[in-house]
Amino acid sequence: MKQALICASFGTTVANGRKDLEAVEQALQAVASDRLFCRAWTSRIIRKRMAARGESVDGLPEALEKLAAAGYDRVAVQPTHLLYGYEYDKIKSEIAPYQSRFAHLALGKPLLADTHDLQTVARLLGEAYPAQPGEVLVLMGHGTEHFAGVVYPALQSVFALQGRGDVFVAAVEGWPALAEVLPQILASGCRKAHLVPLLLVAGDHACHDMAGEQAESWKSQLEAAGLSVRCTLEGLGRLEGIQKMYCARLKALLE
Repeated sequence: MKQALICASFGTTVANGRKDLEAVEQALQAVASDRLFCRAWTSRIIRKRMAARGESVDGLPEALEKLAAAGYDRVAVQPTHLLYGYEYDKIKSEIAPYQSRFAHLALGKPLLADTHDLQTVARLLGEAYPAQPGEVLVLMGHGTEHFAGVVYPALQSVFALQGRGDVFVAAVEGWPALAEVLPQILASGCRKAHLVPLLLVAGDHACHDMAGEQAESWKSQLEAAGLSVRCTLEGLGRLEGIQKMYCARLKALLE
């Protein structure tokens, strides 16, 4: 019996963001040390950019094809995606044609799969970024037009229920946008803001859309509104508690 684990991620071209992703990959490898570990990145654009730098990363179909050709019969695919969004739907569609090629091919859940996950992530972030006097914590999510995007306002509600009314969740490409939560931030009376990515990796969105110096970045927008802003360029993947959540996904998949 030949067994393999595929860690499926969107991917990143940012070296600092790569550290976030590799932290999760290493944690997953430790859980499935008896399996061949494979990396697959679902973003064709990022894979193309990495190829131009001389680094080849397989897409999910390529990784599955190689495993099938090598005679692997039991394959677990654990995504590092946060939501049941369009990217997760893409993974399911790419796996479907390979179901008959393996004796067992299983797909794990994303990070935020139910209300308990929302509560856990809010608690972990609350511990990592405790409340500071006169400062709001603003989390930048990616956002999506998929219905799974309701996770973002739901997460802010969880923070409020956990007593963290200083936390605001917005999306760079979706709802709610920063402009839609800015009036609430200003109404809080706080004059300082701490920007943190609600993303697995602190990649392009974190470095440019969140912390960039251009006028349209979140940092610049908040400064223009009169707030003093600091930024943390570390993704969720760097947090041990988040790594443990992904490991729990994989353990359930392997049972």
